[in-house]
Amino acid sequence: MQDSSRSTLKAEDIPHKMLSQDAFSTWLGIEIIEVKLGYCKLGLRIRKNLLNSMQKAHGAITYALADTAFGFAANTYGKFAVSIETSINHIEALEEGDYITAETSVEVTKNKLGFQTVHIKKEQELVALFKGVVYRTSKSW
Repeated sequence: MQDSSRSTLKAEDIPHKMLSQDAFSTWLGIEIIEVKLGYCKLGLRIRKNLLNSMQKAHGAITYALADTAFGFAANTYGKFAVSIETSINHIEALEEGDYITAETSVEVTKNKLGFQTVHIKKEQELVALFKGVVYRTSKSW
């Protein structure tokens, strides 16, 4: 019998498994650039079908990329972690063809809560800032 309290996946494997089961993030074209315990960096190319009526990237695109990075980093500890509060500040508009990255490290963990900031950038320029809180369940990956 397997001990359900221990994760059987390595920290680096969990985001890859999560992405393989996430049809929305896969459809968006999110790619994993780097992952390690408590850290994740993802990338995404802005396509025409991700633009709003003003021909700028829809705000939901940067939010989705940041939320995915946030979730992947939080889950690297081996327990299912779910968001309980998030917010985003959009700083710069994005165009078709832009390549953006979302990078995050788990900053603070308290009991079952984790706090993170995600920096969304186009090259070195900060284009959005996402903040979130996760709740870590007892269920292992």
